[in-house]
Amino acid sequence: MTLPTAVRIRLALENAIVDGEYHPGDRIDPDRIAADYGCSRTPVREALQALETSGLLVVQPKRGTFVTKLTVTELMHRFEVMAQQEAFCAALACRRADADDLQAIRTSLQACEEAAQAGDSDAYYARNTQFHQAIYAAAHNPFLRAETLRLQAMLQPYRRRQLQARGRVQRSMAEHRAIADAIKAGDSAAASQAMTDHVLVQGERFRDLVAMLDSLSSRQAG
Repeated sequence: MTLPTAVRIRLALENAIVDGEYHPGDRIDPDRIAADYGCSRTPVREALQALETSGLLVVQPKRGTFVTKLTVTELMHRFEVMAQQEAFCAALACRRADADDLQAIRTSLQACEEAAQAGDSDAYYARNTQFHQAIYAAAHNPFLRAETLRLQAMLQPYRRRQLQARGRVQRSMAEHRAIADAIKAGDSAAASQAMTDHVLVQGERFRDLVAMLDSLSSRQAG
């Protein structure tokens, strides 16, 4: 079944934003997208409206449509919510994960290990996403999973750049092991705390985040 053009455009743009082809603050050119897809502006407009609703894009009157660029405060607020949602997923997974769920978590953890050992932050970023999503699925709460996926997509451009900080991949990998071990042991308190510590931006990670935003501003100003 062929997807409607508006849906194909939305999915392609969402993937491009999440994968870092577009950066926070970048302008989206509707005419170029329409030309690329050989379509009118109508499906492009529908796709952009859907991405605006999801929080990935923001429309600025008389200026255009841009990839959402959050301030440090806005990011902190979203990471706080993300930490709680992911911690809840991890806690539920301790009680509800079946054998297939645990295998999916182990498989994604191993993929993370391989990417980390290769020193490939881009590959690790993709495997990291799969690891987290395996835990969302293991919580067996479709509404929580959908809401967590939505916020994950919004924060992915920032989480991706965080992984480029020196030593962050290795620290992230150690945190993943602690989360997976706690879920395997069925220790919901430990899993929840380990996930909160993993996601929440604080201390040196907060300073790295501020530096990252400064870097983005400098790149766009240039």
